[in-house]
Amino acid sequence: MEINWTAVITGFVVTLALGFISGLIYVGSEASVVLLYWGAIGLLGGLTAGYLAGGTISSGATHGGIATVFGSLVLLALATFTTLLFAGLVASFSMLVLGLLMLAFYAIPGALGGVVGSWAKHRRVAPEPSGTRA
Repeated sequence: MEINWTAVITGFVVTLALGFISGLIYVGSEASVVLLYWGAIGLLGGLTAGYLAGGTISSGATHGGIATVFGSLVLLALATFTTLLFAGLVASFSMLVLGLLMLAFYAIPGALGGVVGSWAKHRRVAPEPSGTRA
């Protein structure tokens, strides 16, 4: 299967933008609210990547999962570096280990969103006429 990197990067940008906006709005919220928005943001980023990639449902799931994990890796690197600068080596190492363990959980909402996006694009495409004209 060919990876559509434009769809993956677009899904990453949507995920990053929504994460940044929700981080500004919901600072200091309860953990359950933060997890709800984390799942919704992953779904929307995966939906974008899956819709742009099109193809089969498994292709949409792959593109949505890659977009979400790619975004998570970039943000994990930034968070680990920032933690190293301001909190020290032990806190930075624990941030890195916990972040690596959470990557699988970041892929789940993205893959589900990619499935829905791919399915939605496939449903919108009009079938090509086949056969002869009468």
